[in-house]
Amino acid sequence: MENKAKKTVEETTDTIIRALYREGNPNKAVLASLRSTTTLTGHRAQAVWPIMLANLEEGMLSKTGQPTYAEAAVFTALRFYAIQQQGVEGHMVYGSAKAKDEDDKGIALFKALAQLRSQEGQQVALDRRVRAVLETTNITGMINSLSHLVSILKSHNRGQKIDYAALAQDLYNAQWGNRQANQVHLYWGQQYYWNGSTTNEGKKN
Repeated sequence: MENKAKKTVEETTDTIIRALYREGNPNKAVLASLRSTTTLTGHRAQAVWPIMLANLEEGMLSKTGQPTYAEAAVFTALRFYAIQQQGVEGHMVYGSAKAKDEDDKGIALFKALAQLRSQEGQQVALDRRVRAVLETTNITGMINSLSHLVSILKSHNRGQKIDYAALAQDLYNAQWGNRQANQVHLYWGQQYYWNGSTTNEGKKN
């Protein structure tokens, strides 16, 4: 069981993403390495270790070489951020949903997907992809399915600010067991399916 850390996974991920972006001068070499690997233990992932590991709380660090829940969650969020940031100049595609400055504010990944879902011709295929995420409690399967969703979102709105730090916290929480994973699924489902009105109440079936 992991030790209780002073900073949350969300706060830590926020710090690391901002360090990678470097106030408009992104660390392109590290971002490229993140995009080219899928695991923290992969050779190319070593490029991000100096930034990522230096910013983790001691309680988040592995004692065995097997990535902790926190390490896996943070790394995954960083990789997703790197995928979306590619090709976007002068604009950071990460933003915290809690930010007070509207220019810096992002939205949850599944809320962004909900916006895409409302566009003509997107719902059927996107719903299928989202269900693939919501139907598995296996973290590897969840991450693989999420990577497809990030790529889809990027292809339609690459400049959208996404709260990848909050996603990291969700992924961390989901790894503690099936019950926790299903709670995260419900949270994501609420973000994706709820449209802010009662006009679809009769369409539940």
